[in-house]
Amino acid sequence: MNNIKYFLLTITLFSLSACTSPPEGITAVKNFDLQKYQGKWYEIARLNHSFEEGMEQVTANYTINDDGTVKVINKGYITKEQQWKNAQGLAKFVGDSDIGHFKVSFFGPFYGAYVIFELEQADYQYAFITSYNKDYLWFLSRTPQVGDELKEHFLKTVKDLGFATEQIIWVKQK
Repeated sequence: MNNIKYFLLTITLFSLSACTSPPEGITAVKNFDLQKYQGKWYEIARLNHSFEEGMEQVTANYTINDDGTVKVINKGYITKEQQWKNAQGLAKFVGDSDIGHFKVSFFGPFYGAYVIFELEQADYQYAFITSYNKDYLWFLSRTPQVGDELKEHFLKTVKDLGFATEQIIWVKQK
């Protein structure tokens, strides 16, 4: 009986850690500076999920809490319902604070990975993010619009990494 409990506990812990690990072939950025990363970001593109379906004008705002965790506020306009939706979450570093790898929770004790795998290092003007698998993908920018050259760079990068580029949604921003 103890072996079964140990086995179930091991599987549970493995499953929980798998949700905060990066997908195969993805490495979080190094030399990460949370002070520079905090603030408002605009969602330029994403792979769609039910929690963002039908949304445009999506933004994410990151604020450092006194304890070093990060308050996350996502906001988007649901066009069908003609209303704004907000979600507040909490992010914590998975490992070292100079690595762009967090675990984020919007639902109590359940965390998912937030892996920044490309980041414009000079001024933190854009970031490419994924989660624990390649079904999740976001392209964030400090500005609501980006140039075609950066869009093409994003598409090439994520295609080379195995993301489903044909399913990418380009988010309308005002």
